[in-house]
Amino acid sequence: MLSGIVFPCPVRARDLGVRSRLGRGGLNRSPLGGRRRAAWGRGPSCSRGRGPADRRRVRTGGGGAAAVPRAGMAVCARLCGVGPSRGCRRRQQRRGPAETAAADSEPDTDPEEERIEAGAAALAGAGGGRGAGPSPPPRCSLLELPPELLVEIFASLPGTDLPSLAQVCTKFRRILHTDTIWRRRCREEYGVCENLRKLDITGVSCRDVYAKLLHRYRHILGLWQPDIGPYGGLLNVVVDGLFIIGWMYLPPHDPHVDDPMRFKPLFRVHLMERKSATVECMYGHRGPHNGHIQIVKKDEFSTKCNQTDHHRMSGGRQEEFRTWLREEWGRTLEDIFHEHMQELILMKFIYTSQYDNCLTYRRIYLPPSHPDDLIRPGLFKGTYGSHGLEIVMLSFHGKRARGTKITGDPNIPAGQQTVEIDLMHRIQLPDVESLRSFNELSRIVLEVREQVRQEQQQQEDGAEDGDGRAPQSPREPQRGPAQPSVELPAEKGGGPADGEAAAAAAPAPEQPAQSGQGQPFVLPVGVSSRNEDYPRTCRMCFYGTGLIAGHGFTSPERTPGVFILFDEDRFGFIWLELKSFSLYSRVRATFRNAEAPSPQAFEEMLKNIQSLTS
Repeated sequence: MLSGIVFPCPVRARDLGVRSRLGRGGLNRSPLGGRRRAAWGRGPSCSRGRGPADRRRVRTGGGGAAAVPRAGMAVCARLCGVGPSRGCRRRQQRRGPAETAAADSEPDTDPEEERIEAGAAALAGAGGGRGAGPSPPPRCSLLELPPELLVEIFASLPGTDLPSLAQVCTKFRRILHTDTIWRRRCREEYGVCENLRKLDITGVSCRDVYAKLLHRYRHILGLWQPDIGPYGGLLNVVVDGLFIIGWMYLPPHDPHVDDPMRFKPLFRVHLMERKSATVECMYGHRGPHNGHIQIVKKDEFSTKCNQTDHHRMSGGRQEEFRTWLREEWGRTLEDIFHEHMQELILMKFIYTSQYDNCLTYRRIYLPPSHPDDLIRPGLFKGTYGSHGLEIVMLSFHGKRARGTKITGDPNIPAGQQTVEIDLMHRIQLPDVESLRSFNELSRIVLEVREQVRQEQQQQEDGAEDGDGRAPQSPREPQRGPAQPSVELPAEKGGGPADGEAAAAAAPAPEQPAQSGQGQPFVLPVGVSSRNEDYPRTCRMCFYGTGLIAGHGFTSPERTPGVFILFDEDRFGFIWLELKSFSLYSRVRATFRNAEAPSPQAFEEMLKNIQSLTS
């Protein structure tokens, strides 16, 4: 019914012009009441099926019904369900069939009515007609952009997002077949700089290279440690042109620690046709052959050779051993006079040859660096007596530095912490003449070890009394993660116990800038060294401990030693109990995809590789 509609006062029935549409009597009184209100019958009413917004639209009337009479008529007729096409039900009943059909054929609305309704809606959205804001800018869709611009936009997105973009519409899917997009993704994400002319020869597109080679095997890129018992190793998987190659890095021939690293390929993955990538084993001397790669779990994968006969040589095991010896040591067995060294070499050949058909690799990270580190952390080559050269990772952990073996030997396997340096206890070496005496150096080092033990004992006593470490905490450096406790008392690190020790230890991290020229250094008489060409000046020295053990990692223990920093790329360690000196030189190779995602991830990696060989 119409009892719910209230017209504005200025609007009258004749202004709305509805009298001609309502039958014979029209509206004799108010448009809302009187005897003729029943003439509307039970047709559509303004109060049924219309919400408050429609009623508000009648009141506003497109800015005022008195000013626009026809507007009020059109709105009211539409809301009430009357008009040229509908009319009231009683009038439709009086019409004949021809009149009804003619009325129904007329449009439901006229252009004027649509214009008024649109204006009323705009005014209502702008605050009920109190003031219209600026018209919104015209919408622009990506579909309206030229294909050249879409190619530039899509090429800037990560390659992993492009498959989802291809599902939007047919146009996007067609544009994503443009090789320019995938060539840029290959270059920016994986460093592939090959041109398309090389790909055209094989019929492989950049899109195939990205999807079937680079993206599929992206999880094996980076640094890995092979599981070869105590020997370990260093594998670097990189994108090399249109190949993914796993390079095994080997130390230089003993004892040339400053020589560059050697490397040989173990496997490669390439895309020679559009179906799928091919995995080939590169071990042996008979060329590449069929292989397989399986990703076991996160940060671990394995390789398998399906044609191990390619690893065998016609001369049998003896020829294979001589060839391996020339590659591994750069000499023949007759050149090695030390009997114990011959046994170690033969043992390594027998052990490692068992892994020529299947290997498992675990991911390793390069150590994160900090501006306060003594030197830049990283990988170093070090001399280890009869075991030859081995790879060690130097990392800094607050007030300590650690050297972790990446390659190992039957005594100290890969993954163990070969040396640990106490950066809070610096050692002042005597003059060169006094330094030549091993007893003098031993006396100085043992005094520092006793001081470390006393400090540790004081910390333990303070903890039992409830004081904890509070008295020493102001002197401890605040960089790096908190250090885990170490089993042996000589390693348990605490801050200096007295003011003099704190004053001597505090400048240690800043000393390189103060000692630019360094101080003379010479090895004491009786200390053996595989390389006599060591530096004759050093920056500073610190107290440290070295890990020694029997064959098979039996009875491991840490013994005191001296850490000598020569320069940014070289350091040494004197093992007092063994009377031996190890010289370390930085590995200068550049490794991609080897950065740890966080310091916590690097610490977790160190624990994992150490637990595998403990």
